[in-house]
Amino acid sequence: MQSNKIRILVASLALSCAHIALAADPPAEGRDRTYAKVCSFCHDKGVGPAILGRALPAAYIENVVRHGFRAMPSFRSSEIDNAALASVARWVSQSPASKASTASPASPAPSAAPATKAQ
Repeated sequence: MQSNKIRILVASLALSCAHIALAADPPAEGRDRTYAKVCSFCHDKGVGPAILGRALPAAYIENVVRHGFRAMPSFRSSEIDNAALASVARWVSQSPASKASTASPASPAPSAAPATKAQ
């Protein structure tokens, strides 16, 4: 029950942020407009995992955006239309890594094996 409340809260927050982002200034040159307005809010700030430069398949990206995955909320076609979704999925799939995505705290960092003591 508690996990459903958390999921609803995360989805509500993401949708609210997307709405605010859509009202912001136009994106910088070289970025997909939908990515800049909706996705970058989480994926470039370390809230969500880094997705740029990972060569994720466009079909996978479209599926995750439409159906959600873990903390990633789903976005209906009334929020991101099919043409915009196809465009952003293609752009993310082909994008190089950004500085923000390579330093993202949400990205798993390599962990060192714990030292063992010989006795």
